[in-house]
Amino acid sequence: MAPTQGLGAPFLLLLLGVLHGCSCELSARTSSAVDEKAKAEATSRGRVRRGWVWNQFFVVEEYTGTEPLYVGKIHSDSDEGDGSIKYTISGEGAGTIFIIDEITGDIHATERLDREEKTYYTLRAQARDRLTDRPLEPESEFVIKVQDINDSEPKFLEGPYIGSVPELSPIGTSVMKVTASDADDPTYGSSARVVYSVLDGEKFFTVDSQTGVIRTAVADLDRETQDRYELVVKATDMAGQMGGLSGSTTVTIVITDVNDNPPRFPQKMYQFSVSESAAVGTPVGRVMATDADMGENTDMTYLIRDEEGGELFRVSTDSETQEAVITIQKALDYETKHSHNVVVEAINKHVDPRFVDLGSFRDQTIVRVSVSDADEPPLFRPREGAVMEVQEDARVGALVGIVTAVDPDVENAPIRYAIDRDTDHEKIFNIDAVTGAITLGKILDRETAGWHNITVTAVEADNLSQVSRTAVSIRILDVNDNPPELATPYEASICEDAKPGQLIHTISVVDRDEPQSGHRFYFTLAPEAANNRHFTLWDVKDNTAGIRTQRAGFNRQEQNVYLLPILVVDSGPPALSSTGTLTIHVCGCDADGAIQSCNATAYAVAAALSPGALIALLVCVLILIVLVLLILTLKRQRKGQRMSEDEEDMRDNVIKYNDEGGGEQDTQAYDMSALRSLYDFPEVKASESGPDLRSLPQWIQNGSADFSLFSGYIRKKVEQADGDLSVPPYDSFQTYAFEGSGSPALSLSSIHTLSTASEQDFSYLSDWGPRFRQLAGFYAPAHAEEEGS
Repeated sequence: MAPTQGLGAPFLLLLLGVLHGCSCELSARTSSAVDEKAKAEATSRGRVRRGWVWNQFFVVEEYTGTEPLYVGKIHSDSDEGDGSIKYTISGEGAGTIFIIDEITGDIHATERLDREEKTYYTLRAQARDRLTDRPLEPESEFVIKVQDINDSEPKFLEGPYIGSVPELSPIGTSVMKVTASDADDPTYGSSARVVYSVLDGEKFFTVDSQTGVIRTAVADLDRETQDRYELVVKATDMAGQMGGLSGSTTVTIVITDVNDNPPRFPQKMYQFSVSESAAVGTPVGRVMATDADMGENTDMTYLIRDEEGGELFRVSTDSETQEAVITIQKALDYETKHSHNVVVEAINKHVDPRFVDLGSFRDQTIVRVSVSDADEPPLFRPREGAVMEVQEDARVGALVGIVTAVDPDVENAPIRYAIDRDTDHEKIFNIDAVTGAITLGKILDRETAGWHNITVTAVEADNLSQVSRTAVSIRILDVNDNPPELATPYEASICEDAKPGQLIHTISVVDRDEPQSGHRFYFTLAPEAANNRHFTLWDVKDNTAGIRTQRAGFNRQEQNVYLLPILVVDSGPPALSSTGTLTIHVCGCDADGAIQSCNATAYAVAAALSPGALIALLVCVLILIVLVLLILTLKRQRKGQRMSEDEEDMRDNVIKYNDEGGGEQDTQAYDMSALRSLYDFPEVKASESGPDLRSLPQWIQNGSADFSLFSGYIRKKVEQADGDLSVPPYDSFQTYAFEGSGSPALSLSSIHTLSTASEQDFSYLSDWGPRFRQLAGFYAPAHAEEEGS
């Protein structure tokens, strides 16, 4: 702007005149600037119509003269200079910024113009007849452009700037870009052409003069030395030529951290003290390595490098303070060692491989831990507890073992021992308070408890508060004091058609003892069954035995249960034995050998499961009903004769009650021949020498017969009758081969009476209850008649 002001107004007017002359000359050589239609109409009338005499006008901005600034001139070819034509303008700034001389057509600017505010103005020109005000030419548009001068300096609109670059970046690393703006016309001259330069900080950074990109100028930027730089960047227009305008801004460049520094301990040795009584996990102290870096580049971890320190101590990293926390990992002992040297190493977590060649990113220091003495409780030897053994047959007062404890602080200090009775409620063991000898207080039984776990306490005699405990496990050693026994009350079943040598059952043995060499059992039949002709025992030699049949064919009507005594002997020492009984049931089986029934009373209906058998059974029942009806009819006809026979011998009738309390009207004669089905007893006659034994069964003839077998048989039958719902009710008469020698009533059956003249008194039967009173009444009259006769 300054150079333009120095030229003065006369020069500007001259410049505008030259421009105006050029435009007039160009207009004389061309047709008018009006449209083609107006030109055609003028030609047809015989008159050539000229256009306006002007071109685009220019006016310099920031004019500071006192007179209006001449802009240009408009002129019509029809103007003869006599003042008959009037010129007018309209549009932007007409009459205010721009005025026109109506006679000459000269245009002047009356105000100071600024191109940065408005670059051009659009106006319209009109030539009229002064007298009639009639337009002589069509209205035409023209433009007045404001010509730029360099009156605006470059400006950094986004400043001040802040950028960053990592430390130790190579030369030429781009940091950021700055941009300056110039309000002057970039299309006219060099007023808006800007170049950049660094005024302050050019030693460390450079800026591209054309693009404004800032780059590093050195490669050794160190954040630890200087973490930020302040630059001043200048922008100059006119391409940096002399006389150009300029502006500046500040740029702050922050140096960011990289992990280029290893951790370092401020001291090469640290000292701490801790009591030997400190518990495991107690902190001993803290140490910390420093790192000149920042952020995550200072994260580190700590290790214990020496083997001894790693066994006794543990180091961890406090994530907030980055300190190394040293704690006790194993109990310390002042008497063993007074101090420990621990080598602690600090290592960076995030090592940058670009800077590995700068050196090792780790450091070490020595931590000396002094152990102070403390009064400790007695120590048991061994510390982990003792295991003792004692025979289960040991006598009361026998020595089991000795526990030992010592005072770690004072040599040969007296110790007192005791058993924690919460672990020995029954006081099975005692301990000598001075010597620590454990003795038996009660008789042991390994089969009741094979191990005893007790707790022994040791206390310093001079300081009862110092107490320690140890566990003592006492194993009870086995002696052979329990005989072997059959594992269960064995029972076996065989079919009536069993073959010789058939395996019936396999038996095993249990023994409460546990010999160290293992169990070995021997099986044999008991001496009372040594001559058994039905079964044999086979020792399998694996602590089991098998029972086999010795003969073929069994009849459960004759005998349905066999009791086989088995003798079992262990291997000792001493060898112990026991006898167990195997109960063998004789059962009815089907054709495939499947057991159907083992009850002798149900033998007749054992096979009544198939439909054919059921039909056959029904037919038999019908036949029996018919026979019973016939017998009843015959009995009514012979009623008188039968009554006389009944009076002669009441023993030949068996009274059967269908229910209790039915009375005599509920009786029914019973054929006594049914009682003789098992054994055929001929009538025995009395003689002076006694009964004829040849007419009795074989087991009676043998005066020394063993009746225990029959007693067991009767007992078994009674139990089966009590539990079997298919047998007759309890108030019916049961048939047995004999009543037994222990009965106070002897035999009630006439079949078993060995003499015709009985001298027995049956009056006591009335004391046996309602069921026997009527039976006692039957016998009383008979005896009375005999006595009377």
